[in-house]
Amino acid sequence: MKDSASRDMLSWDESVFRNEQIFEVDHMPEKFVHREDQKNVFKSALNPVLRKSRPLNVYAQGPPGTGKTTAIKILFDELELYPKIKTVHINCQFDSTRYSVFSRLFESVFSYEPPSSGISFKKLFRQVTERIVENDETLIVALDDVNYLFYEKEASDTLYSLLRAHEIQQGARIGVIIISSDPALGVISRLDPRVQSVFRPEEIYFPPYDFTEIVDILGTRVQRGFYEDVVSEDVLNYVATLTAEKGDLRVGIDLLRRAGLNAERRASREVIIEDIDKAYESSKYMHLSQSIQSLTDSEKGLLHVLVDCSGGRAGDVYEVFHEQTGLGYTRYSEIVNKLEKVGVIAAAYKPVKGRGRSREIELVYKPDAVKVYLDRYSMKS
Repeated sequence: MKDSASRDMLSWDESVFRNEQIFEVDHMPEKFVHREDQKNVFKSALNPVLRKSRPLNVYAQGPPGTGKTTAIKILFDELELYPKIKTVHINCQFDSTRYSVFSRLFESVFSYEPPSSGISFKKLFRQVTERIVENDETLIVALDDVNYLFYEKEASDTLYSLLRAHEIQQGARIGVIIISSDPALGVISRLDPRVQSVFRPEEIYFPPYDFTEIVDILGTRVQRGFYEDVVSEDVLNYVATLTAEKGDLRVGIDLLRRAGLNAERRASREVIIEDIDKAYESSKYMHLSQSIQSLTDSEKGLLHVLVDCSGGRAGDVYEVFHEQTGLGYTRYSEIVNKLEKVGVIAAAYKPVKGRGRSREIELVYKPDAVKVYLDRYSMKS
């Protein structure tokens, strides 16, 4: 950091950050620690691909922010060094149908997007499998946040197509990794029997990081991302405590970045507890932010209704939703179920005097916070 007239204040061209990109949530760390057991299971399952055999399938699960996606990306980076191995990482929050999953596979295999219309799934599937056979490649597909395929009732069909590809296209070698961040989903039991009979994955669990592990991981980012003495041990421990309460490492990473920016606004060379507290008001909504970003127009539309009316009985909420969107009750019910599974709303049955039981729908987060992120992520076209 440059010398300045004041040892306590930043000048306009100074920063507390040595490298601010270290605190991007999707930044890949130089060392991936505290997940050795999980990495070993992954490598063991995928080892057959090095002998041009189909790898074992893998099912990785654990709460958000526990290293699942990072583990896959690091492993895929290593596998890409080998010829005849093609790896594809698909975020099912955004590609939540069988067709969109295979569109991403097409894009990876051919290095350009498929036509936006006029191509059937059958043709898309055939072109992808024919190309990997022609190139004598093994395709390894990671379906990240596969729970979104379940929410859209697309999981069984998608997996069935991937797992049976070698029967339809002789010589096709495809390995499947599914990653779920919804521990309550019961992924295997929710699959069709036809899929269960052929999937039979190696299972890997990613538990939440404990306090000591969080301090170690965040401490490394502090050393690489901030200048010396910007973040004290007490401040780091405070961030680790808040992160452990949320059980999501991404909260701590985002919290450090925002706190650093808060310190710079004060022209300070040091992050203090007040900077953390102020930053936490945004960082604690990371799950909400990412969830809303992946929603469709109609799903966001229901959230707008709930923000305006602060929840209520399912029938009453539906009347407003129908008036604004024109959608029927079946689609409304599907959206309610998805938003509940995503963790944005609560929809519990409660007794109603003289009327038995009625489903009460309410936001899990404060309406003002939901509105902020709805406005930030304008409705999809």
